[in-house]
Amino acid sequence: MTNEKKIDMSVQLERATLRNPVMTASGTCGYAFELRDFVNFEKLGGFITKSITPEPRDGNPPQRTVEVTAGMLNAIGLANVGIDKFIEEKVPLLARMDMPVFVNVAGKTIEDYIEVASKLKDIDAITGYELNISCPNVKHGGLAFGTDPVLVKELVGAIKQECPERMLITKLSPNVTDITVTAQAAIDAGSHALSLVNTFMGMAIDIKKRRPVLGNVTGGMSGPAIKPMALNMVRRVYQEVSKDAGIPLIGMGGISCAEDAIEFIIAGASAISIGTNMLINPAATEAIADGIEAYLAEYGFDSVSELTGSLIM
Repeated sequence: MTNEKKIDMSVQLERATLRNPVMTASGTCGYAFELRDFVNFEKLGGFITKSITPEPRDGNPPQRTVEVTAGMLNAIGLANVGIDKFIEEKVPLLARMDMPVFVNVAGKTIEDYIEVASKLKDIDAITGYELNISCPNVKHGGLAFGTDPVLVKELVGAIKQECPERMLITKLSPNVTDITVTAQAAIDAGSHALSLVNTFMGMAIDIKKRRPVLGNVTGGMSGPAIKPMALNMVRRVYQEVSKDAGIPLIGMGGISCAEDAIEFIIAGASAISIGTNMLINPAATEAIADGIEAYLAEYGFDSVSELTGSLIM
């Protein structure tokens, strides 16, 4: 009787060690414990919370979500309890999580981001931050932080200076001409890792009313339809920017199964995040982790890290 070869599924994201490469994406998984009856947390590598802002936010007016072909549009508007209530009510639950926990930080100004990050920097339960740079900057006429490399560098640098001991992930927007430019700006400013991609801007129209379906007119497109574009962006950032810099990537965008996740890892992602699919099947994370491990065993890999960036061109 032979022993099965043990596959090393662990992932090193700078100072954070994940037991496997499967994480949750910010937004669809709330503050974690909303899904405790459906998700096997012991099979998750890490958790990323929904966006947190300085003050509580009710979000955008309804309708805030709509299903479209091969995906969905959402215009939730960063609805959340605000940083003070998050610390009081949610952090004690997050402290019970046996995995790295990252808080997605959002705001309208750099000062907003700093306020949230500074209030969390001494809390042991929080491993680090994921900066949501798709937010509109009110000081620059509503221009999203993530569309301007100068603003990316300024924001990331400010958080790096305020919280030097915390791990910093920058979540890149795909709504740019060249995502490698904003990726480079985030790395130059000191980001320890990059997650990509956030949602693509889109809209839906009610043809009977001839009005936008979403109350906010536009929303973020996610789901299987965006996977080919997200995958290509991960490949480009890995090959042109992050590989030589030694900066790990967290890939996301339409991942629904283990095969999707494996594609992202081959393209250059060290870890992956599941977002929209969690609304359909919150237990998918366990199957995806098991599927990655089975693939590694079948193709003779000793560790998941060997698969990262193994694309043959």
